[in-house]
Amino acid sequence: MLPSRLPRPLRLSLFALAVAILFLLCVLPSDTLPDPGTGDRFEHSAAWFVLTATGYLLAPRRVLAIPTFALAYGVLIEVVQGFVGRDSDLRDVAADAVGVALAVGLFLAARRWRAAR
Repeated sequence: MLPSRLPRPLRLSLFALAVAILFLLCVLPSDTLPDPGTGDRFEHSAAWFVLTATGYLLAPRRVLAIPTFALAYGVLIEVVQGFVGRDSDLRDVAADAVGVALAVGLFLAARRWRAAR
């Protein structure tokens, strides 16, 4: 069964869980998080790629809503980080946008490929 065929409340719950996990990772004190050694910008891009891709898996018809939410969420996270003692940096929002753009590009390419088959 495709994730997009799950009941809507379950899909919303799964996406909300992904959003909540990302929120916790972004607002916890940075010294309590493991450092994978990949760099903050890469981590932002990867996290927002996963968030956007998860949204598309769960709601593939929300072509504009998913990336719009992800970008707005990235801005919100940076504002919140400024209030909780973490660095608030517009370059993180740019990295988020890169991850979102990669997910959108992959989604659109896959959709075009499926339509051509």
